[in-house]
Amino acid sequence: MATPGRGVLRDLRRLTLFTIKRLAALFLTVLVGVYLTILIANMGGQVDELRMVQIQSTVAEQVRADPAFFDLSPQERNALIERRVQLDVERLRLDQPFIVRSVDYLQQAIRLDLGRAEHMHSDRGAREVYWIIVERLPATLLLFGTANLLVFFASVFIALGLSRRYGSALDRSVIALAPSSAAPGWFYGIFLILIFAFLLPILPAGGMVDVPPPEGTLAYAASLLRHMLLPVAAMFLSTIFISIYSWRTFFLIHSSEDYVEMARAKGLPSHMIERRYVLRPTLSPIITSFALMLIGLWSGAIILEQVFNWPGLGTLLFQAIGHRDTPVIIGTVVIFAYLLAV
Repeated sequence: MATPGRGVLRDLRRLTLFTIKRLAALFLTVLVGVYLTILIANMGGQVDELRMVQIQSTVAEQVRADPAFFDLSPQERNALIERRVQLDVERLRLDQPFIVRSVDYLQQAIRLDLGRAEHMHSDRGAREVYWIIVERLPATLLLFGTANLLVFFASVFIALGLSRRYGSALDRSVIALAPSSAAPGWFYGIFLILIFAFLLPILPAGGMVDVPPPEGTLAYAASLLRHMLLPVAAMFLSTIFISIYSWRTFFLIHSSEDYVEMARAKGLPSHMIERRYVLRPTLSPIITSFALMLIGLWSGAIILEQVFNWPGLGTLLFQAIGHRDTPVIIGTVVIFAYLLAV
């Protein structure tokens, strides 16, 4: 006869095995995505050329700034630079076949050792790709985190109410509007800008805060909220109706369970039935659905930020593509891969 302790250990073993498999799958997804980005970016040898330029410029700056080499003639200084560049090339294995170099690039990208930007820099003047991305990341997390939370809580609680009003006019309206979620957020964003920024100029068309930025914490926060309204509304409209429809169907199916019918027969209030007998047992699939919804909204982040000129990772990626700044492109893709995996 199995003891309770053995059952707990067996469940714990299964949970550990599932977690390991899940983490391995996520890591493999990030690995493949980043490696494909490196292969595509280096189709014309751009990554290799970029590494050589960075090595040459770094070595040249070090030699010219070192007082020990001030007395060297230009020819001797150039020869010294060439020797040091060759040593760095051998140390970094840039003289190896591309398959070896690509693995090195992959390891550096996974470690977030993203190198220096070729053309771009942060607002503080930093050329390291890591700091350029870190400067833009909070804006993206703020915008999409707010939109995700609003869509999630609104859709769950509205759907819970609709499950009690099956067949009502409001229920039929949500069903009719569900296909509108096929349009991406940036599509709604264009119309929202036309209406509320041009026809009814009551909200800003883009940006994160007013220019120049307001002084004082409250004024800055108020300006930030005004600029967030349209992009958040665009993401909300692109997702809310299909989310409500999905959860409404899920709650309808779950409400027909025997123990829910028993609770109704006992005369328990509807809000208690929803909270204890419908919502609580379904928390696990609700959380899973929230994670999947995050992936769906992230996929539209790049274009939406560009439409609203929001200074996040999406806009950074567009700017990097325009400047042909390969390190920033690869670094941004790496961060997006990590965010999608998490």
